[in-house]
Amino acid sequence: MVTDQVADMFTRIRNAYAARRKTVTIPSSKLKREITRILHEHRFIDRYAFVDDGTQGAIKILLRYDENFRSVIRGLRRVSTPGRREYKSAKRIPKVLSGMGIAIVSTPKGVMTDSEARKLNVGGEVVGTVW
Repeated sequence: MVTDQVADMFTRIRNAYAARRKTVTIPSSKLKREITRILHEHRFIDRYAFVDDGTQGAIKILLRYDENFRSVIRGLRRVSTPGRREYKSAKRIPKVLSGMGIAIVSTPKGVMTDSEARKLNVGGEVVGTVW
């Protein structure tokens, strides 16, 4: 049993990059689907597909590498944990590497990046950072 589903997702992605895998399969949830969508929109992953296996479902992710077969994701970190939630107002949402990376924020208006949350002037829980 895994208590922190998002941290498990991030660890699976990091481990797949370390093992130079082309794909990784992750158990699905609404939050993880939204995080995957954001990673795809910002070109941190190539493609993804939702697989319905009759129960919870799964997310199959095609990982992205550069021309030297190095991972595009240099860092992937969980910020808010089940034991220590990190809530920030729109003005206090962190910028990752001065805008070179993204922070994933769960807001009342949905899951979005730090820049989108600032544009909409909405705060929320900082789920993680990617650079």
